[in-house]
Amino acid sequence: MIMSAEAWGLFLIACFMLNVAPGPDLIFILSRAIGHGRKIGFAASFGVCSGALVHVMAAALGVSAILATSALVFSIVKYVGAAYLVWLGCQALLSRESSLTMDAQASDLKVLTVWSAYRQGVLIDILNPKVALFFLAFLPQFLSHDGTQTSMQVFFETCLLGSIVIVIGLIVEAFFVLAAAPLGAYLRSNQRFALWLDRMFGGLLMGLGVRLALTD
Repeated sequence: MIMSAEAWGLFLIACFMLNVAPGPDLIFILSRAIGHGRKIGFAASFGVCSGALVHVMAAALGVSAILATSALVFSIVKYVGAAYLVWLGCQALLSRESSLTMDAQASDLKVLTVWSAYRQGVLIDILNPKVALFFLAFLPQFLSHDGTQTSMQVFFETCLLGSIVIVIGLIVEAFFVLAAAPLGAYLRSNQRFALWLDRMFGGLLMGLGVRLALTD
C-alpha cells in the first residue's frame, strides 16, 4: 500500500493517542496487573488485543457494517457487553477480600487465572460494539483510494493497518503493566487500601458498563 510520510505520521500518532486513552480495556488491564502481577497483566493485555483482532477481521470482511446499519444487532451486542462489564464490577465491589490476595500454593490455579484473565480480556473487547465501529470508521480513512484496488487488496490493507493499531496497543499496554505491577506488590502489605482500590476499579467498570448501555 502507498501512503505519504505525512499520512503515516498522522496514522501512528492517532494509534498512540487512541491506545493511551482510558477505557474499559485499559482499566481492566491495570486492575489485573495491580491485582495479580505482570504475568496476569500481560495475559489480560493479550486477551484484549486478541478481541481487537477479531474486530479488525470483521471490519476487513465488512461484517462490522452490520453493527453500523442494524439497530437491533448493535443493541444486542451493546447490552451483552454492558452486562459483562457490570458483572465484573459487581464481583470487585462485593468481594470480601481484595483480588490482591492470591493462593500462591496452587500452581494449577495460577494457570487457570492466566487463562481467565485472557478470556475476560477477549470478551470485554469483543462485546464492545464501539470498538467494532471504531475500526470500521477509522481504518478506511488510510486506505488507498485510486480505484485500482481489488477486494482482496482492500482486505489485506485493512488487516495490515488494524494489525499496526494492535501492535502499538500491545506496546503501550506493556508499559502500563510494567508500571502497575510493582504497585501491586506494595499494596499486598496494605490490605485495607488494596480492598479500597478493588472497589474503585469495580466502580469504574460498572460505570463504563452503564455508559456503554446508554450509547446510541
